[in-house]
Amino acid sequence: MEMNTSMEKIPTWSLCYIINGDATGLTDGEIRMIDNWLNDWQVQTVSPITDGEGNAQPYFLHCPLFGLPADVEDCNIIFTNDNPSKI
Repeated sequence: MEMNTSMEKIPTWSLCYIINGDATGLTDGEIRMIDNWLNDWQVQTVSPITDGEGNAQPYFLHCPLFGLPADVEDCNIIFTNDNPSKI
């Protein structure tokens, strides 16, 4: 199984669920959207990119990787699907 890497703009509202499994405050639809992305890409790791002091730099984006316009964080993604689709 070959590992692929990519830098993607992930909505900040989804990161607690993606990284820690904490779905607090998420709707069933948001959880399904995240799970569909994780399964489609066969995501292994999501790591927010931080500055030299360990702080993330969120910013607003009209077209995040999934969902509606939102604050996002640049994240390094390791995944195994050779042909991932944007959600």
